[in-house]
Amino acid sequence: MEKNKVLIVDDQNGIRVLLAEVFNNENYETFQAANGKAALEIVKRDSPDLVLLDMKIPGMDGFEILSHIKAIDPQIKVIMMTAYGELDLLDKAMKAGALSSFTKPFDIDDLRKEVNQQLRGDFSTENKYAKQSS
Repeated sequence: MEKNKVLIVDDQNGIRVLLAEVFNNENYETFQAANGKAALEIVKRDSPDLVLLDMKIPGMDGFEILSHIKAIDPQIKVIMMTAYGELDLLDKAMKAGALSSFTKPFDIDDLRKEVNQQLRGDFSTENKYAKQSS
């Protein structure tokens, strides 16, 4: 069986390395990108199943990257990560197709569970936010 692929997009190397280790241990194939350009190249080349996407990335913000990912493949699941209380940006990201968001510092176990649920189909993958706002 082919492994699910997780792309970790964060400009902080330590976070990318930590998350890659966690998800490699969960038996996922992981990819890392420090910026939007690299992230989009990986999306086009490797077609990840899920992207962990930081909101604040130099050059291209998380919302722009999310829009490009969804334009390339609307089926790719995206979970946003942010160190900021940018509720307006997160709101915009959720409406654009992000499934959920985690504020740094997040509980790594909570994030691991969310990714496992999204990729292993433990519950409906419909956008929870869309249901609340409709």
